[in-house]
Amino acid sequence: MAFSGKYEVASQENYEEFMKVLKYSADVIEKGRNAKVITEVTQNGNNFTWVQIYPGGKTMKNAFEIGQESEMETMDGKKFKATVKMEGNKIVCDFPNYHHTSEIEGGNLVETSTCGGVTYKRISKKIA
Repeated sequence: MAFSGKYEVASQENYEEFMKVLKYSADVIEKGRNAKVITEVTQNGNNFTWVQIYPGGKTMKNAFEIGQESEMETMDGKKFKATVKMEGNKIVCDFPNYHHTSEIEGGNLVETSTCGGVTYKRISKKIA
C-alpha cells in the first residue's frame, strides 16, 4: 500500500517554533532538534499501524481505521480519541492541540502539523 514502509527523518521546518507553541521546555526542544526519528507504517486497506521510534528507545504506536473513531496517543503519551480521515492522498487527524496531515511525496513521508498559526513540516526518507 502507498504508506507502508520504514522512514527516517531527513529534514524539518519550523520545529522549534512549533514546539514552543505547544509549550515544550527548552531542554525537550533541544533533545528533539536533530533526533533521527524512525517511523514505521503498516497499511492494510483502510487499517494502519503507525509506530514512531525515538532515540533512546521511546516508542509511540497508534493503530487506526480510516473513518472510525480510535484511541490515539500524542508524542508525550497522552491518550485521546480521534477519527482519522483520508482527504485525497492525505491522512488527516486532529490531535488535541494541533491539526496533522501525512502524505507520500516522491517516495518520502511528509508530515505537516499546524497549531497557533505555526506550521511544522517533517520530511522522512524511506529506508525500507
